[in-house]
Order: sequence, then structure tokens, then C-alpha cells
Amino acid sequence: MSFQSLLLPLVRRLPGPVRKKLRIIKGYRHRRSIALAYALPAVRMAKDWAMKEKELSNFYYDLAPGNRDHLVQLIATITGTPYEVVSNYMTELENDHALKAHLTQYMKASRYGDDIEIAYGRRLGWYAIARIKKPNVLVETGVDHGVGSCVLASALLRNAAEGSPGTYYGTEIRPEAGALLAGEYATTGRILYGDSIETLKSFDEPIEMFVNDSDHSGEYEYREYQTIAGKLTLGAIILGDNAHVTDSLSRFSRESGRKFVFFAEKPLDHWYPGAGIGISY
Repeated sequence: MSFQSLLLPLVRRLPGPVRKKLRIIKGYRHRRSIALAYALPAVRMAKDWAMKEKELSNFYYDLAPGNRDHLVQLIATITGTPYEVVSNYMTELENDHALKAHLTQYMKASRYGDDIEIAYGRRLGWYAIARIKKPNVLVETGVDHGVGSCVLASALLRNAAEGSPGTYYGTEIRPEAGALLAGEYATTGRILYGDSIETLKSFDEPIEMFVNDSDHSGEYEYREYQTIAGKLTLGAIILGDNAHVTDSLSRFSRESGRKFVFFAEKPLDHWYPGAGIGISY
């Protein structure tokens, strides 16, 4: 008779809470190994990332291939655009060597981080939608360095080359922000400095595409949407860069009779779990 079989009758006589504690102890290692299989790869990537001069916010990464496919499918569905056309627009941005050189040159000159490698993540979706919608007026609130601004400006430049010019307006409270919107990219529009909501209140052009990426408090974000509500054209589209944190764009969409969907990022080979795009249309 084994030692384990001898112990079994004794264990059965123990109070229920004690037996449960023993079961927890017995299964601890197995459960831990299951959990760490998910968590450790991100920890290892975070350690490698921390040993380099990388960006401290607005992280740069590619989308996992399957996640990119999901984004293409989503945009194709909500815009009625063929899958191949949406995917080709994303490829167009990925292969835009002039834009990549412009962004990389600034990062090196500014010494923001010598090991930064520009990648667009969810901004691929911003670009594809701007290419599909071909907005006359595109507004982005919050520009930081201006990577997203240049992505959107690049889309407008290509639209203009195809006979559909548009104007970019960024809003930004910090006067030092937006340095990347320079050269040919600055020919598409400009940055309006000051409080975003105050700027939007006095903005008097119809808005066909709006990208929220400013103050990430839910209430401020919601007030931005309220401020532009009467300025949106029929068929205007809103992209929310904070929809993975707040329900502000979903709430605004419900209240204004708009449709809302959310795309969740899955970064490729990066410790950051990803953000997403809230889309109101």
C-alpha cells in the first residue's frame, strides 16, 4: 500500500476549507506554469526594450499579421470598400520610404531616442480611412511629436495627387509639439495651438474626418465630441484613440444616432498589450 493511499482517509477527515487549501497547494505549480507561459514573453521583451533608448509614450510597433487582417476586414466592412483596396492602402503607408526617412531623421536629430524604430500600428487604419474617405477637412486633436499628423498628411498628399485635395488641422496645447509636421507634410495644413475644446468651438469649417488623441480623460474627450457635433458633415467619421480606456465615443455615438465599433490592437513582438481605434460613423 502506497504512502499516498494511506494518507487519503486522513485527508478526507479534514475540514472542507483545509482540504481546499491542500488542493490549491497541490495545483499551484501547474497553474503558475500556465499563467507564466502567457506573461513571461512580455516580461522578457520589456527587459530588452528597457535596455535601449526607446520612446517613453506613443509606442511604435507593427501589428501582428492576423490583427492587421482584422483591421482591413473591419474598415472594408464599415466603408464598403473591397478588402484588397484597404490592404493596398495600408501597404502604401508601410512602403512610404520618404515618410519613414522624414520621421527617422527627426528622431535622430532630436536625440529623443537613438534606438527608436518607427512603425505605425493602428495608424495604418487612420491612413486607410483617410485615403478612402478623402476628406476635405481632417481634424486631429493632440499631435505630440506629430507622427500621426504626418501619417494623415501623407494620405492627404496622395489624395491631392489623385485630384481630391484636403486640409489637415491639428490642435495642440503644447507650443513645442508637432515639430514633425514640416516640409511637404506641412503643405497640407497646420497646427492650431491652444486648448483643444476652445479651438474647436471657434473652428468654422465642416469636418469630414475627426481623430481624437488629446487629453485622455473621458470627460474631456466626450466634450470634444459634443463640441464638434454640429460641425460634422453627413457621412463624417470619427476615430477615437482613447476608446480602449473610456466609453466616451461609444456614449456619444449612442446619443447622436451613430454606429460605433472598436478595433483592438495586437502588437507584433512588443511588450505593450496594444491600444485600439474607436470608430464612429
